[in-house]
Amino acid sequence: MHVRYRGLKLTRRLYDARKQLLREKNLMRIVVGGRIPGYAAHAANHDAREYIDKVLSKSLFDPILTTQLSNGFVIKRLIPGYLSTDADSRGYAAFLEWANVDYVPDPKRRFVAASPVRVCAVQYQMRNGGRFRGVRRAVRVLRRRRLGIQVRFHSLSGDLHDADPVVRARRQSRGGGAPVVGVYASVSRTLHEPGGEIQRQHHWRLALHRRGRRPVQHRLSLPPDGTLGKQYKLHITPTERHWWGVKGGDRVEVFDTDRGKVAIQICYDIEFPELTRIAAERGAQIIFVPFCTDERYAYLRVRYCSQARCVENHVYVVIAGCVGNLPGIEGLDIHYAQSGVFTPSDIPFKRDAIAAECTPNIETVIFEDLDLELLKKHRQSGSVLNWQDRRTDLYEVRYLKNV
Repeated sequence: MHVRYRGLKLTRRLYDARKQLLREKNLMRIVVGGRIPGYAAHAANHDAREYIDKVLSKSLFDPILTTQLSNGFVIKRLIPGYLSTDADSRGYAAFLEWANVDYVPDPKRRFVAASPVRVCAVQYQMRNGGRFRGVRRAVRVLRRRRLGIQVRFHSLSGDLHDADPVVRARRQSRGGGAPVVGVYASVSRTLHEPGGEIQRQHHWRLALHRRGRRPVQHRLSLPPDGTLGKQYKLHITPTERHWWGVKGGDRVEVFDTDRGKVAIQICYDIEFPELTRIAAERGAQIIFVPFCTDERYAYLRVRYCSQARCVENHVYVVIAGCVGNLPGIEGLDIHYAQSGVFTPSDIPFKRDAIAAECTPNIETVIFEDLDLELLKKHRQSGSVLNWQDRRTDLYEVRYLKNV
């Protein structure tokens, strides 16, 4: 604000006008992300949380946060990476809320408006790798297909594995799984900047890596900061044991993202209902299922079990499979897939509990908006209440890893 206009209480008047508008429109709250530009001067001595605590106790003054607090806003949490170009705030912001105490809920309104989460499933065609840049080129083609569509979760089941001699040699020359991580980290960073606007997106990728001398199948999460989250496959099929000596993992992971909690269950894992029950109990709302099946019977096992998990746990399930053939690669010579997005089977959701699905055995991508608020309401007031009606007096599912 120009120095000439300071001291006229213009900021307070603007905030008061906002609050009055909420009262007139009967709106519930104001939520804002507030910069903390005073933090840079104290970053050497305090981390961001300590700085905010000192501003709250009025030991320090922040030109924005102090003003917001004096206008009745309450800090809910700290947001790292809010604006990476904001050097004064070191990229941080405070998530603040002002509640309208005069708000009167509308008895005719069943659901609270919520921003939907957009997901993308890629039905990827298997290819002989040849040179590694050929795989990179194929990924870029899929990337171009979804440029301009803001996707929060992007699920892809792929074809890089130690059975491919070209990829195996390439891995050995770079030390383990670096090529897989490198390609998808690069593509992911590009996707986060359509039109120069940074988007928080999460990309899931199937790969085979080694633990000691035995390969372990798992997923990689590539959010914008480049960190990796892993979910090892827990249940191993007879084919995987026979051809690749795959060893199962031992932990159910639930990833807490900026668009809700999600879990990953790799192919065969979705056929064991206990895993989704554990993930849902820990707050998972979307289950991603990358799969690789050789014929229709195997695919239907994945599909039907995915749809059953939706009904049992009031969750969304996104399945992404691969298609095409890889002659000469044992266990991966033929494929059948029809990727899709599934919902609980009830009136508020789409017909047949299928939100979206691909054409079988064709390389393509699908998109769908999933309303997490609708999911929460369905658990409380659906036609049937599977989660609430469990007979925990007769049976229970215990996760022994935490015992």
